[in-house]
Formats: sequence, structure tokens, C-alpha cells
Amino acid sequence: MHNNFKTLSFKTNQLLNTTPTMASSANLPSPGSGYPFPSHSPAITAADSQGAISATATAPPSITSSLPLSLDTLFSNPLFAGGIGLAGLGAAAAAVRKGGLRAAALIKRRLLVNLEISKQDESYQWMLAWLSLHRPQTGLLAGNLTRIHDLSMRTASKTLPNGGSQTNFLLQPGYGRHIINFKGAYIQVQRERQQSANMATGEPFETVTLTTLYAHRHVFEDIFSEAYALAKEANEGKTIMYSAMGMGWSQFGDPRRKRPLSSVVLDEGVKEMVVQDVKDFLGCQKWYIDRGIPYRRGYLLYGPPGSGKSSFIQSLAGELDFGVAIINLSERGMTDDKLIHLLTKLPQRTILLLEDADAAFVNRRQIDADGYGGGTVTFSGLLNALDGVAAGEERIAFLTTNHIERLDEALIRPGRVDMTVRIGEATRYQAAEMWERFYGDIDTDGNGKETFLDRLHHLGLIANAEGKTDGIKLRTSTAAIQGLFLFNKDNMEGAIAQVEGLVPRVYEAEATLAGRPHEGSDGTDRV
Repeated sequence: MHNNFKTLSFKTNQLLNTTPTMASSANLPSPGSGYPFPSHSPAITAADSQGAISATATAPPSITSSLPLSLDTLFSNPLFAGGIGLAGLGAAAAAVRKGGLRAAALIKRRLLVNLEISKQDESYQWMLAWLSLHRPQTGLLAGNLTRIHDLSMRTASKTLPNGGSQTNFLLQPGYGRHIINFKGAYIQVQRERQQSANMATGEPFETVTLTTLYAHRHVFEDIFSEAYALAKEANEGKTIMYSAMGMGWSQFGDPRRKRPLSSVVLDEGVKEMVVQDVKDFLGCQKWYIDRGIPYRRGYLLYGPPGSGKSSFIQSLAGELDFGVAIINLSERGMTDDKLIHLLTKLPQRTILLLEDADAAFVNRRQIDADGYGGGTVTFSGLLNALDGVAAGEERIAFLTTNHIERLDEALIRPGRVDMTVRIGEATRYQAAEMWERFYGDIDTDGNGKETFLDRLHHLGLIANAEGKTDGIKLRTSTAAIQGLFLFNKDNMEGAIAQVEGLVPRVYEAEATLAGRPHEGSDGTDRV
């Protein structure tokens, strides 16, 4: 019995193995062909040669034939295979591109160095002037690469000593990318204008970016050294004036020729005293720092109009090779916060000039039709800007006023104002010095000067040779004397003849209020 079961099993397996071949030879429909196909094979009956035992076996279902769509069929479809191939190629190309960009960025970061210069930086104009220089190139490659095709124009005009004018046209690299060669290093220059703008001035922001190999980064130092030397040469013998523009400082006009200190004539010893004090302060920075004292110095110059206060400050700046930053406290829009911010952002090597310091105390203007009634700087705001917690250091400040009686004692105390100097009406010493400057080469014997000084004393404008005023108030200014000399160039006799014009004029309304007409020495009314 046991042997018969083995024989039956063997024949059953053999029959199962031969069934697919039979189906193939009979061209039976395959699964998925659309014809009816049973889910299992037909029953198979087998008997051994003795016919004793019979059995029924069922073949297991095929996994491949049970799927609605085989993978072999999908990949045999050219459309499906082509789509998969294209998708694979696209993914590979994207990966290669992304990797290439990262590699390029890494190489650029490792091999190149960028230097950006903003228009708000002082060196921006230096760099544009340096880039406008002509640099002849040797070699075909260097000549073609460094050729600049986009240019911008900058026009500068100045007045000549003879009264004429001279206009210079400066070509600068325009917006875009340029290539220059400097000391064997190729540098890409990109000048861009940003979409945003300064809200105070409306001027768009601009940048200049220099790019070169990291190994050539040392050329940046040489470039800025040459640009600074070029700018210094252009401003040699000139004083740069700054004015408040929005919340920052802007150069006011073209640099002015330095005014010689000898051209400003103050009373004897006054000019030398102030100059010596300023120079001593500039040489004692370490002394201030070692003792924890704020490194700043303040001066107050007061006196009548035309006495030479502002002219002396300008000539002092030229003597020290400093610029002048001017703030008018009665300016429209000037507030406490703006004043403090401006004083902490002063340009380097600059004298601060606060004109009409009394404007912070007394509003001398009537309200205009547009509602403006003068400056809005308060007394406490001015004090905090000069000597408060937020006050800046490394500063030389000059305050000027025509009405010192309007200033509070808290303003002119030491620490805020370290030296107070009165620059008043013209004295005999000043009149003599000014005569020498204008007519010294003509009046060789000095007789003309003595005659001029005697006439001034006779009119009660200056003291006598002994310094006595005879109770007469001094009433003329150096500005008036200079105006007389300018009207009589190289004509000292004309200056002496017109000396009576130095007597201050009293207008009709003022004379009427006084109850009497004002007469000059010749009996004529001064109106």
C-alpha cells in the first residue's frame, strides 16, 4: 500500500509538470488575454498498473498569472519604458545641475573674494575717481578684457582767480560689470543701483563690488591707498564743508580753498591763544583717555555781527587741515534726537560749528503762513547733545552767538564750553593790521596808515594811540573796514577819503524813535 502511494505521487507530479507544455502545444489562452480562463487546473485522475487505488490532485495557482498586469508586460510597452527612462534622465540631470551649482559656489567661495562699497561710505567717491583713471594695457588679452564700454558723466565746475570759470568732465564706469587689471590681478568691478532709496533725500542706494582671486586680495589695500592719495591730492589746499542732510552728513558744495590764518585779523593775542589751545588739545588725546575724561573741547565765540567769528573758524580748520560741519539750530526740522544723532556721527577730522546757539533758547521768528515758527531744539536737548550720556567724543565744537546774554549759565559751564572768547568791534590794532595787508606795499613810509587811524579816532570808531577811547563806544567792525578796502583796491587815498562811510548807519525809523536825526561828521543825515 505504501509503495502504491509513492507511485501515485510520482505520476501526479509528473503530470503536473507536463500540463503547461500541453496547454502551450494546444494553444490555450494565457491569463490576461481576454479569454475565459479558470482559476485552477482541471482535476487529474491517475491509477497504478494494479488499478487498486486512485487519487485526485489540484495544481496551485500561479502568482504571476494572478496579477491583472504583469511587470514584464509593462516594461515591454515602449511608451512606459520611454517615460521611465526620460524621468530617470531628468532626475539625474537635476542632481548633476544641483551638484554643479553647489560645487561652483564652493569653488567661488574658496577661490574668490568680494569687497562691497556703499555710496554712504566716504570711500565711494574715491573709488569712482580712481576707476576713472586711464590705465594703458599691454597685450591683446588684457586690452580686450579691460575695455570699458558703459560710462557715466560727472561734471565739476570751479571759479578761477581771474573771475573766469573752468569746467571739468570726468568719465566714470557706468552701471554694470567691468574688468580691470591692476598690478597683474584681474578685478571684476560691478556697479549697481538698488531699487530702494534714501527716504530723507530720495537718492537711490548704490554699491560698487570688487571681485578678484583670493590669492590677490592684497591688491585691495593698494587700491584704497591710491584712491585715498588721489582724493587727498584733489583736496590739497582746500577745506571741505559738511551740512546736515536728513539724519547724516553730506558734503556741502565743492571743497573751498583754505583761508590763511593770517587773513583773519583779531585783536592782539586772541587768535594765537585759541589756536594754541586747540593744538594742545589735539596732542593730548592719550592724557584724556588715561584719566577717563571725555575727549572733547568746546569754544564759545560771541560778539556783534561782522566781527569775524565764522571766518576765524574756517581759517582755523584750514590751518589744522580739518573740515567744517555746520549745524544751524534754527533750521526747519532740527529736533533734539536729530541733533544728538548728528553730533555722534561727525566726519573724521572735522570741526563742529553750531551757529546762533541762542536760537535754542529764544524763538526770534514769528509763525509763518505755513505754521513754521523756528527751530524745535530745546535747551535740554542741546545740553545732552554737547555733554550728555549720548554725547560723542573726539570732537572740537565751536558755538557762535550775537547775544550771549540769552545763553543760560548751564550751557557755558566748563565741560560744555571750555573757553569763552569775545570777538568784538574793530580795535586800533586790527585796523592797523588790515591796512598793512591791503596797502603795505604801497604805503612804504606808513604815513597813510597813521592818517587813516587818526581819522578813525576822530570819528570815534577806535581808540587813540595810547589805547584810550575817551568815553566813546567803539562802533565799527572788521567786516566794514574790509569792505572799504575792497572798494578802494590799490587806492589808499580813496580809502582815507571815504573813511566816514564806516560810521554805522541809523535808519529813519530808529532815528525818529530816538527823537533826533543822526548826523555824520559832515552834518549829513545817515539814513
